[in-house]
Amino acid sequence: MKKNINRSECPISCTLDIFGDKWSLLIIRDMLFFNKNTYGDFLKSEEKIATNILASRLQTLEENGILKKLEHPDSKAKVLYTMTPKGIDLLPILLEIHFWANKYFLISPEIQARIKEAKKDKEGFIKSMTKELKERFASEQSKS
Repeated sequence: MKKNINRSECPISCTLDIFGDKWSLLIIRDMLFFNKNTYGDFLKSEEKIATNILASRLQTLEENGILKKLEHPDSKAKVLYTMTPKGIDLLPILLEIHFWANKYFLISPEIQARIKEAKKDKEGFIKSMTKELKERFASEQSKS
C-alpha cells in the first residue's frame, strides 16, 4: 500500500486527501447502497464517470484501504471490488450527507424512503446495515 503524505494533521484535510474529489464518494455510495462491485457497474452510474478517472479513483481507494480488489468468481476478465471494514465505516458519514441533502435538494422518492427509514432509528439503521454490508462483502471475498 502506498503511503500518503498528508498536507496537515487536520482530520478533514487528511480525509479529503482520500475522497475529496467529486467521484470517490459516488463509488463508495454505489458499493454501499447499490451493490455495485465491478468496473462496468461503476461506469453505468448516472453521473457518467470517465474511464480514466474511474481507474484512478479505484486505485486511490484501494491504496487507502477503503476497498479491495479481488478476482471475479465468474470471469477472469473482470475484477471484483469489495468494501473493507474501513470503507464500511463510512456508512454513517454517507447517511448524514443524505440527511443534509434531503433538506436542501430534490431527492428521488426511493432515496427519500431510505432516508425516512433511517431517521426513525438512525443507530439501529446503521447497525443493521453495517452487519448486512459486512456479511455481503465477506461473502464476496470468500467466493473469489
